[in-house]
Amino acid sequence: MISFSTMSTSTMVRPVVWRMLRASQFQNAPPTFLLPSLLNTSLQSSPFSSTSNNPYPRDMNRERGVSTQRRTGLRQPVSVSKTPLPKPVLDSKKRSKVDVDPDHGLWQFFHSKEKPMNTPEEDHAHGRAWTVEELRQKSWEDLHSLWWVCCKERNRISTESYERQRLDAGYGDAEARGRDAQVRVTMRGIKQTLTERYYSWQDAQQVAKTDAEVDLSGEGPAYTPMDYVEEGNVLEEESQFRAEVALSPEAKPEAKSVHNA
Repeated sequence: MISFSTMSTSTMVRPVVWRMLRASQFQNAPPTFLLPSLLNTSLQSSPFSSTSNNPYPRDMNRERGVSTQRRTGLRQPVSVSKTPLPKPVLDSKKRSKVDVDPDHGLWQFFHSKEKPMNTPEEDHAHGRAWTVEELRQKSWEDLHSLWWVCCKERNRISTESYERQRLDAGYGDAEARGRDAQVRVTMRGIKQTLTERYYSWQDAQQVAKTDAEVDLSGEGPAYTPMDYVEEGNVLEEESQFRAEVALSPEAKPEAKSVHNA
């Protein structure tokens, strides 16, 4: 009886002890954020390295490996690698004609539509600059038009100078500089003429402030003459007075001599 009760008691105690041991295991378990450090590090087969195993690593330089001299291209194939590139047409007869507007604004950067730059003889054949005395006789509209003509001429000279430098022509620079110097002298004369007119306008404005006949307030007429007599009436009155003096017998000789004088 005792043996059977002991055996039955041991079987009943085993689940309770298992639960107690299992609870103690959970109580002694480390926090969850420390679990990665408890993993077995023997799984790493290679030492630490910053080099990627990707055969085509990402390169931030878009032109890396591209060289026109060595004929090298990109490291990795792209979506257009198999697309055939267009070949230039060397025969001028097979080239397609492009319609160009004959009145396009870019033509004004060149002296001629047939050639990109003038010859040294054409650049040397230019006139003299405008003098200040000649520019003083011009109106505001003429000076404005002449200024932009000079600007366009300087643009043409600069365009041809750049083209000569690109082609390494080796000629025409001295003639272009001489032509440009005459244009700059004209533009300097226009500035001087406009400056003189501005100073004259300032002086006239100061004089007008002290003139009673000029009104600068903007209300009413700007100029109102005070004592204005027409010249034709003065001549008629003077002729009538002389006629009366000549016909009057009582006129004194002194008055006649004064009016005759």
